[in-house]
Amino acid sequence: MSFDYDLFVIGAGSGGVRAARRAALAGAKVAIAEEYRIGGTCVIRGCVPKKFMVYASEFAEHLEHAKGFGWSLGEVSFDFKKFMNSMHAEVDRLSGIYLRNLNNSGVDVFEERAEFVDKNTLKLCESGKTISAEKILIATGGTPWRPDDLEGVEHTITSDEVFHLKELPKRITVAGGGYIACEFAGVFAGLGVETCLVYRGETVLNGFDWDVRTHVHETLKRKGVRVVTKAIFDSISKDEETECLTVKLSNGDDIETDVILMATGRRPAIDGLGLEKAGIRTTEHGAIDVDEYSKTNIDNIWAVGDVTNRMNLTPVAIREGQAFAETVFQNEASHFEYDNVPSAVFTQPPVGTVGLTEEEARHQFDGVDIYKTTFKPMKNALSGDEDRVLMKLVVRQSDEVVVGCHIVGPEAPEIIQAVAIAVKMGATKQDFDRTCALHPSMSEELVTMREKYVPPELA
Repeated sequence: MSFDYDLFVIGAGSGGVRAARRAALAGAKVAIAEEYRIGGTCVIRGCVPKKFMVYASEFAEHLEHAKGFGWSLGEVSFDFKKFMNSMHAEVDRLSGIYLRNLNNSGVDVFEERAEFVDKNTLKLCESGKTISAEKILIATGGTPWRPDDLEGVEHTITSDEVFHLKELPKRITVAGGGYIACEFAGVFAGLGVETCLVYRGETVLNGFDWDVRTHVHETLKRKGVRVVTKAIFDSISKDEETECLTVKLSNGDDIETDVILMATGRRPAIDGLGLEKAGIRTTEHGAIDVDEYSKTNIDNIWAVGDVTNRMNLTPVAIREGQAFAETVFQNEASHFEYDNVPSAVFTQPPVGTVGLTEEEARHQFDGVDIYKTTFKPMKNALSGDEDRVLMKLVVRQSDEVVVGCHIVGPEAPEIIQAVAIAVKMGATKQDFDRTCALHPSMSEELVTMREKYVPPELA
């Protein structure tokens, strides 16, 4: 049987694009479809524009701290519209690069939605064209989730819409306590917006190391974010005359606000793909079920990235897409290993983490040693900034291998990328100790910590 394409990719985000290009360069006839914009979540409505917003929000604090170093500044102001125009221009540029790279690799690009007709056939929804493919890769990513049963939820926005605000609100309320919620709470507070974060748990960033969680939690409050814990939204109402929104909380409080950002999680983007027509199995959480080589239960169909809900990080999606192409089109069986993947949370200051949390390590191993420190970075001695740095090493007692590293502080993501190499290689605490410190630097603390920390309950 002949097919129109050797490979058809649904979704032109980071993972799908990498897979399509690698397959095409290996000699396959490849097409890709994207219903929104080439580049996917990360480039268009995720980490890239979000990082620009983080940068923008930090300048007010930088300007204030400059006074401690002798700088005298006149009146300053922030032009939100100018910033948004600049940000979107850069996003457009990056999207264009993705498109050119696909074209230069010989990949046919369809800028419209694709849905399954059967396991080898897809329909392009805008043109109505039907296309057959020997192999199909699903890389549609994830999408923000919000509770459909919440009264007034139609008055809220998600992280997709936050990048298209026409003006900076005076007040914003953020629902959620994960990394997206914490990042945007920091962004808007930094831009001078009256910011409230509402979270059902006791401490933000569930799943991260406890010391990281408490450090970020307290820092948010110190930066001016009102943090309301152990509460959820009961209802939302809108005053049609003033356009003011009122949130009724489960703890009995009411919050008046101008914008409500629902940052309550994400889910795999599978709606309307027609997976059932191809017989593709999904998990109980709505993710596409795949094996270690990203293959679904259908022999000619694979899936990578957030749509599989394995580890929802852009670099991971890229590596999954690459491994798929190597396995299927280059005869080099390859799969991604999910241990010791570094990640960051772009709070202010940011988080960098790799490996096991202290809680995970104590559950997994018989003995664990902890080395940690908090200190005021050198820059803050003159700036007046009260932020402190947290650095923490989690060490397996039996062989002194460093199984986790957690940092909260300036440039933590940049530092953790280098540390991740050492952790991935199985470096020991002695290896860290033997490494000469670079002074004066924040990161020198990682190789100078000698005193073990013993939790009070274990003392």
